[in-house]
Amino acid sequence: MADTFAPRPLFGGAITVSLPSTLQDVSEIRQVPDNQEVYLDPLGFSSIVFDILERVEKPDLEALKFHLDDLVDEDAGQTQVWRTGDAYCAKLPQGTPVFTLMATSPPGEKMRGRANEPEFVVMLLILVRLVEQQTDVIVAINAPHVKGEFEEGSVDLEHGRGGVLVGRAEKWRDEVLKTFEVRDWGLFGGEEE
Repeated sequence: MADTFAPRPLFGGAITVSLPSTLQDVSEIRQVPDNQEVYLDPLGFSSIVFDILERVEKPDLEALKFHLDDLVDEDAGQTQVWRTGDAYCAKLPQGTPVFTLMATSPPGEKMRGRANEPEFVVMLLILVRLVEQQTDVIVAINAPHVKGEFEEGSVDLEHGRGGVLVGRAEKWRDEVLKTFEVRDWGLFGGEEE
């Protein structure tokens, strides 16, 4: 089933982005920190999280890995990074540093022993570095691989095979890169652009 994308306002409309129309805003179910927007796929286990964080004073790829380690803190030693690279957000000012990363991680402490415990989670990260605003925006697309939800052996990231769930997550990532737009720079404090 192909996703249909629709514009969504984030952080009170200060940012807009196109997301799959089926995704549900987690803040309608439970409290979410003010610096975060979280959307879940009701048709599966995937999610997308937008985090506005203080800028990490490290070189770009080190900052990307720092944020990844922060997300998977208890399993950082078992997390495997498959790809990193430069990216481009079409609706941000020219020259805005943007980077992507693909990694796999064990299910994590919170998921262990639960029904539908994933065998592993594929994470696609986007790091948007807003230098003047002293802000890092992290977009984390999580694709948990739960037994029975994906074809065994279809995922071999070392040889470039991601399977259906990774392909879908990559479409989500590409749509975010095309449509992520800051409408109110005041969101980050300081001066507006």
